[in-house]
Amino acid sequence: MIGVSVVLHEKTKTGVDGMNNPVYSVTATTVNNVLVGQPETDDITSSISLYGKKIVYMLGLPKGDSHNWTDSIVEIFGEPFMTFGDVIQGVEANVPTPWHKKVRVMRCE
Repeated sequence: MIGVSVVLHEKTKTGVDGMNNPVYSVTATTVNNVLVGQPETDDITSSISLYGKKIVYMLGLPKGDSHNWTDSIVEIFGEPFMTFGDVIQGVEANVPTPWHKKVRVMRCE
């Protein structure tokens, strides 16, 4: 198996505004070898129940990836999607494949 390249729009907190709300800068980064998979029926049901959001893809993130995928826009096949929920991570040394993290993705609203 081989993954695809996606563009992650990674947010980095740069400070706060006058109302004490966080201010972010966004950097677009290409991440290679990302698996794009269909979610299981149980994943769809639980994402709606837990988050009120419908999952459309599960992304498998490559080992060694250190980007912040939380609540970020990601371009998959040239279309924008939004990550949600926590990144699900296995113990890198115990996972035999090149991917050890998963993240849920929904359509941008």
